[in-house]
Amino acid sequence: MSLVTEQSPEHQPLSESAEPRTHLGQGDGTRQLLQSGLGTFTAGIIAAALAQFAFGGIGPQGPHTNSGWLTLIVALMCLPFGLLLSLLGIAKWLRLRSQRSTALSSGHTDAIKRHR
Repeated sequence: MSLVTEQSPEHQPLSESAEPRTHLGQGDGTRQLLQSGLGTFTAGIIAAALAQFAFGGIGPQGPHTNSGWLTLIVALMCLPFGLLLSLLGIAKWLRLRSQRSTALSSGHTDAIKRHR
């Protein structure tokens, strides 16, 4: 049996706050994107280095050991995903920086002061 609410879920507010929410850097996920992107990319670099130097190297037909193949697979998954995630985080950081400078130049400093 479903519960009856006053409003359908599509019409309920996302937050209970009365003031308008502006995304100026706090709690918007930019830091998490950058951290996870750089962490994933670093894991890919470490896996590639392990495949090359610790697990028998990589020849013309691929790695020479099973563990070399496994680390190569991890590297080939982590490197592109980590790079794209980092680029997304950098793009979001630059966009927020641009919005912050636009808000400062247009005189909307009260919204920026509230979110610091």
